Amino acid sequence: MKARLRALAARPAGWSLGKRLLAVALMLVLIVLPLAGAGLAYNFRAAVTASFDQRLASLLHVLLAELEIDPANRQLQLPVSLGEARFDRVFSGWYWQVTDGHGTARVSRSLWDQRLPVTEAEGMTLRNLIGPRGEPLRVIERDVRLPGHPYPLHVSVAASREELEAEVAHFQWLLTLSLVALAGLLLGGLAIQIRWGLAPLRRLLANLEAVEAGQAERLDPRLPGELSDLASAMNEVLERDRRLIERGRAAAGNLAHALKTPISVLHTVADRLPEAQREQVRQEVTRLDEAVRHHLARASAASGATLAGRMNIGEVIAPVVEGLARLAQRRGIVLQRHIDPALSVRMDPQDLQELVGNLLDNALRWADRRVVLEVVGEPEGVGLHIEDDGPGMTPEQREAALARGARLDERRSGSGLGLAIVEELVTLYGGRLTLERARLGGLAARVWLPGGTLVSHPSRQLSSADG
Repeated sequence: MKARLRALAARPAGWSLGKRLLAVALMLVLIVLPLAGAGLAYNFRAAVTASFDQRLASLLHVLLAELEIDPANRQLQLPVSLGEARFDRVFSGWYWQVTDGHGTARVSRSLWDQRLPVTEAEGMTLRNLIGPRGEPLRVIERDVRLPGHPYPLHVSVAASREELEAEVAHFQWLLTLSLVALAGLLLGGLAIQIRWGLAPLRRLLANLEAVEAGQAERLDPRLPGELSDLASAMNEVLERDRRLIERGRAAAGNLAHALKTPISVLHTVADRLPEAQREQVRQEVTRLDEAVRHHLARASAASGATLAGRMNIGEVIAPVVEGLARLAQRRGIVLQRHIDPALSVRMDPQDLQELVGNLLDNALRWADRRVVLEVVGEPEGVGLHIEDDGPGMTPEQREAALARGARLDERRSGSGLGLAIVEELVTLYGGRLTLERARLGGLAARVWLPGGTLVSHPSRQLSSADG
């Protein structure tokens, strides 16, 4: 459950900054450009329609100016031409009509045998209607009175709206293409702007990952103003933490040295006590010694795990392995080593040496004739495998071996802290320790350490097979 909560806490909350900014820009483009396009299309239609209406009004005025009453026969005289040839072409879409509402009607040649609907109009009126052959028309009309004519005349001039609609449709098509191209350019430009604007943040993140991976000790402050101040502040925090860590490790070492002499004195004093009290005092002093060593090792490991850098495993453990190999040779034990020279891990060198040294020392103490050390690459990490051909352990003994200060055989030398300290180190570095039956017949200690960022993992696993 805790691991799941840590994973949820580490998961990014929502989209990244770049995706959020790009999504907001996309929303603005999708909202603003269509509204702007609709406004431009509306204004263009209004302007074109007004211009069209002015042209119809001009033709109406020309028609009204041409209307006359013949004084001889008192008949309505019709204009010969309005300056527009389409009035003479049948069903051309341009028509005029004059009627008095009492059977007298005069129309343009283009209307042929059709008539335009007549409505009462006070002043000049504009409207849309359906003309001959279902053609949409725009009509301007008005009523006038001519001297000598007994009835008012209704004068109409009509023109097809298809030309108007075609012009508006062409403009809307061009406008749509222009807005789509503008949207693409805006989004592309905004994407470039966002990427360029967030580049310092990506550099800062890369610096943080380098510091976390142990590849750098400080953040690069060569960033824009605000981020430069942030990087400088974080560098101060890192430097302060580094000083505190070094001070803590130095204090732990000083404390260890300071306690050695009093504990040795207590051991000497215990030897001089009466038999009844000697054993009890000796046990308490031994417990005190083991507790001090355990917590000093844990404090040292915790401080090293915080800013540990990446280092080569083979090079770091070489002195420890060589020293224990000579010890094994004196005891008549063969120490076989299979170490991949290319493997590295994020760990303090002293902690890695203590981890390998404790495991090898434990294996040499219990082995009969052979110990095998392997350092191999494993998925997302590195594996340290140490096996011996000794008596091995039962599952209960393996469980007890990981308990602080446990002793499986009082006749063997050692304080019993070795495996417990190893487990503490492995846990603090996000690895895991597994004890199981070895192929050689004895105990196999298998350690997995993460190869990258420090993570939390189960600290130990116990095999159900007999040791």
